[in-house]
Amino acid sequence: MLTIRKGGHVDLERLYSAMEIDFDRKELLGKWSIHKALSAGDQELLVFSDGESGIDQGYALVMSRGLYGYVLLKYLGILPWFRQQGLGIEAMRLINKRYADRQGILAELTTFDDEGGAYLRRLRKFFARFGYVLVESDYRIGGSPVELMVKPIKGSEDIAPIAPRMIRDFYSRCLRFSAYERMIDIRPVETSK
Repeated sequence: MLTIRKGGHVDLERLYSAMEIDFDRKELLGKWSIHKALSAGDQELLVFSDGESGIDQGYALVMSRGLYGYVLLKYLGILPWFRQQGLGIEAMRLINKRYADRQGILAELTTFDDEGGAYLRRLRKFFARFGYVLVESDYRIGGSPVELMVKPIKGSEDIAPIAPRMIRDFYSRCLRFSAYERMIDIRPVETSK
C-alpha cells in the first residue's frame, strides 16, 4: 500500500534524474525553477512510498497555488522498477484525496514521440477513469500540443474560458519570463459562431 508525503529539496535532488527519464526535456521544468517554486509554496513535490518498507516508488509535482482554486498536476511518475503493479492507480487516488478541498485538478497530457497517438489514448483513458474530462484548449509546451483535462471537485468542468489565464498563472509563478516565452505558447480557443 502506498503512502504519500510532501517532499522537499533533498527529495527533488534525488528524484530529478527520474523526471529527466520520464519527461521530454522540452516539457521539463528546470531543477532550479522547481526549487524556487517549492520554497515559495507555489509547487508541491509529492513522494509515494511503500507503507511497510518506506522505499520511494514514485513522485508527483503539483502546481498548488494558482487562480480560481484549482491545482495543476504537472508530473506524475512511478519509478521504472515499480511499474506495472497498479501503483499509478494508487498514486492517483492519493492525489485526488489530498486535493479534495480544491475546485479541481488539472492535468496536462503531452506527447513528443507518439506516432499514431497510442500513448496519448492510454493517458486519456487513465485520467478519465478518475473522473477527468477533456477541456477545450489550445496551447503548446516545448512546441508540442497539450491536451488539458480537469477533474472537477467543487468547481465546474467548464473551465475552457478561464483555462488560458490559469495556465499562464501557474507557469509565471515558477518560470522567468524568458523561459516562459520559450516553453509555453497559449492561444485563444477558436469558437464557432
